[in-house]
Amino acid sequence: MSSRFDEMRVFSGSGNLPLAHAICERLGILLGDATVTQFSNQNIFVKLNESIREKDVFVVQSLSLPLSDAIMELLIMLDACRRASAGRVTAVIPYYAYGRTDKKDQPRVPITARLLADMIQVAGAQQVITLDLHAGQIQGFFTIPLDELTAMPLLVRHFAEKGWDDAIIVSPDVGFAKRARNFAESLNVPLAIAEKRRVQELNHKGVPGMHFEPSPSQPQVLNIIGDVKGKRCIIVDDEISTGSSMLEVVRLLEQQGASEIYACCVHPVLAADAAERFANSSVIELVTTDTLPLPPEKRWPGLTVLSVATLLSEVIQRIHSGVSVDHIFHRRNPALS
Repeated sequence: MSSRFDEMRVFSGSGNLPLAHAICERLGILLGDATVTQFSNQNIFVKLNESIREKDVFVVQSLSLPLSDAIMELLIMLDACRRASAGRVTAVIPYYAYGRTDKKDQPRVPITARLLADMIQVAGAQQVITLDLHAGQIQGFFTIPLDELTAMPLLVRHFAEKGWDDAIIVSPDVGFAKRARNFAESLNVPLAIAEKRRVQELNHKGVPGMHFEPSPSQPQVLNIIGDVKGKRCIIVDDEISTGSSMLEVVRLLEQQGASEIYACCVHPVLAADAAERFANSSVIELVTTDTLPLPPEKRWPGLTVLSVATLLSEVIQRIHSGVSVDHIFHRRNPALS
C-alpha cells in the first residue's frame, strides 16, 4: 500500500539525538537538517533547513532533562513544521513526561499530562507515537490518533534468552501488577507483588499558628506477596526515576532470601543519584531501553541498554505506508499487547 505522501522526513530535537539517528539508519534515510539552538536569554530557536511542503514529517523528541527545554523544543518544532506546509506532522515521543499527573488526586492541583497533550495538539501534531505511558488513560487526553507502543517484549526477550527455570517476576507495587503478570506469563514464570505505601512526614515550619506542611512522600514497602526464597527475582517497572521504591523492594527481597536480583524498566529517568545507588546495590543487572539518553556518568557495568530504534522505525514506516500498526504487537508478543 502506498502513502498519499510521496516522501518521508524525520527531524529531531536535542532530547535523544542518538535514537533519532538510529531510527533513520534503519529507515535508510538521513536525519532531517534542522537548526535547534538557544539564545543567551534562553529563548529556543528552530529552523528547518530543507523544504517539507506536503511531506510526511515525523518529529522525534524524547522529553528528557532539562525537561522544560525538551518540551519547548518539541512544541516549536511542531509549529515550524505546520507553518512550513508539511502534509502531515507526527510527534514521536519515546518518553512522555508528566505521566504521573494524570488525575486530580488532591485539591487544587492540575492535570499536567492533559495540559501537555493539549499543547502538543495546538502546536501542530496531527498524530502521536509514544512508548509505555505511565497511565493508559493519557491516550484519552488526545483528540488526534495516538499509537502507544510497548517495549516490554524487548525486556521479555532479554530474560527469555537466559533460559532460567527458577525465575520469578516481581511487581514493585499493586498498581503495576497487571503488566507484571503479563510479563510473567510471557516468560512462563510465577509472579510476586510488593505491597507499598507512602508515608507523609510532617515538617514544622516554625511560623505563627503552628503550621505544618507535608514533605514529599517516601515509599515504604511493607511486604512481598509470593514466595521468592531461593529464586532469581526480576523486578519490572515502566520507569525508574529516583529508584527509591525499587531499591526498597530490593532490600525486602534480600531479607526474604532471594538468590539473585535483577531489575528492568522501559524508561531510565535515573534522576539525581539513582544510577550510583543502583551501581552500589545488590542488583546484578538493570536492563532498560534507549527511550531516554544515558550519559556516561549514568552508566555502569551492570547496566544493559536495549534499543527501541527498530520498533519505532518499523512503526514509522507502517504509518507512512498506511499499513496497520496493530500487526506488530500480535507478531512480537500477544501477551503484552
